[in-house]
Amino acid sequence: MKKIKIAQIGTSQNSHGNAIWNSLLKQTDIFDVAGYVMPENEKEKFPDSLECFKSYQELTIDDVMNDPEIEAVTIETEEVYLTKYAIMAANNKKHIHMEKPGGIGLFDFEKLINTVKLNNLVFSIGYMYRFNPIIKKTLNKIKNGELGKIYSVEAHMNCKHNRNTRQWLENFPGGIMFFLGCHLIDLIYQIQGEPLEVIPLNCSTGFDGVSANDYGMVIFRYPNGISFAKTCADEYGGYSRRQLVICGEKGTIEIKPLEMITNGGLYTTINEIYSNGWADPWKKTDSDIYDRYDDMIKNFAYMVRGIKENPYSCDYELNLYKLLLKSCGITNTD
Repeated sequence: MKKIKIAQIGTSQNSHGNAIWNSLLKQTDIFDVAGYVMPENEKEKFPDSLECFKSYQELTIDDVMNDPEIEAVTIETEEVYLTKYAIMAANNKKHIHMEKPGGIGLFDFEKLINTVKLNNLVFSIGYMYRFNPIIKKTLNKIKNGELGKIYSVEAHMNCKHNRNTRQWLENFPGGIMFFLGCHLIDLIYQIQGEPLEVIPLNCSTGFDGVSANDYGMVIFRYPNGISFAKTCADEYGGYSRRQLVICGEKGTIEIKPLEMITNGGLYTTINEIYSNGWADPWKKTDSDIYDRYDDMIKNFAYMVRGIKENPYSCDYELNLYKLLLKSCGITNTD
């Protein structure tokens, strides 16, 4: 495969820009990294995040947009600027991988999606659980009918952030539901599709004087059951109890922890049961160790080169974004 000349636009303090950059640098057989841009005063705002970029060429936005050899960009700025630079890239016919969930306003996200479609570009968003090996296998089991009809999905994604980060969530509609809950909503939407009703229950714990919505919950009503996503930025032990529980007419799957840090990367644990004895044992399996970003970025490259088709269409991403906004309490999404 011919290498893809690529540049990165931005990084941020609370997302995964540095990890995406390091994954690009590792995959030297796939990517020719042209350099990076630090817009929006990021060098001044995030000095502790710059070490991994120092040996590489710093570019300007114009350098990237006006270079026809740069085929693709990773856009990893702060969330409030994502669509600003993604629209620039789309207008200049660059393939795009960007941080989730896609800026903070529907108008700009719709404009981005329309431009991507018009210019026939590859568009990838950093929903990391799409590349979790256990979750991928589970989604295939569901598609193959191994769980039968699904009547409930319970999704948790929690953590223990400091006060400043929790207050920073006020930048987003819905707070933590927008910032982390988007990952859970993506999974529920893949499994069950559009709900009949969306009931957002986002709030603030109020601890440490934080006024942002640092506790998020949303309930989805479906024809044959109820599903929910719950995310909290102030939960002790929250990372290790992130989980996905899928209940179907033929069996139940519990994925917990969604990810656990270990030497060399991450692993995931799945518990499954397909029998109806009250005390029957569950089958427990640990995944191999993996890197959540390497497969994501490699998949992006394969889509750019036409080796793989994008399983997530632009229409899917737009409808998911609208569902996220509804989950954050935004009702005007038509």
